[in-house]
Amino acid sequence: MSADTLWYVARGAGVVTLLLLSLNVALGIVARSGQGFPGMPGFAVAQVHRTAALLSVVLLGIHVATLLLDPYAQLTLPDVVLPFGAGYRPLWTGLGTLALDLLAAIIVTSLLRQRIGRRAWRVVHWSAYAAWPVSIGHALGDGTDSGTRWLLAMVAACVLVVGGALAWRLSAGFGSPSRTPVRRPGLSGPSGPDDRPLVTAGSATRPVATNSTAG
Repeated sequence: MSADTLWYVARGAGVVTLLLLSLNVALGIVARSGQGFPGMPGFAVAQVHRTAALLSVVLLGIHVATLLLDPYAQLTLPDVVLPFGAGYRPLWTGLGTLALDLLAAIIVTSLLRQRIGRRAWRVVHWSAYAAWPVSIGHALGDGTDSGTRWLLAMVAACVLVVGGALAWRLSAGFGSPSRTPVRRPGLSGPSGPDDRPLVTAGSATRPVATNSTAG
């Protein structure tokens, strides 16, 4: 693979990783509300959230691997592990390394989730939100595309999506059911996990999820 091909692959993988990370953060916020999008229930939102997270990790790996092989970037293995030590734009490259370290911590703790406990995993998992603005800074300050109109437009779209989800998260209506809940006929008092509020959608009823996967 030529040096030019490596450079284009690294740039493309980095851009798509930022898009997926932004989508992942927004979906994580939506998943915490226990509600879905119109036509998409909450469990489907959670599944798309997990898939976007997995794809972002794969593309991030491609981004890092191609930069290590690219003679133009001149990155070494310590440069992608230890922030702010690279010879090329150390601040902006260091932000990318920091985002990589945060996401790596999430992956490792997710694999060890049963051993470290849900509370510790959740604390580390929240660092995904910190990785997003760090990645935005990396995209704006590093690489040959920084400052171009198309990249600025893409970053603006990412900020609008995540900012809109965050504004909803901070609103008074976050987590409130959009329809008036009713009880399943014939049931009274606690009767196990199926004794949950229902919402009507046309002529059908479905249980409202009482908790959701953290984003």
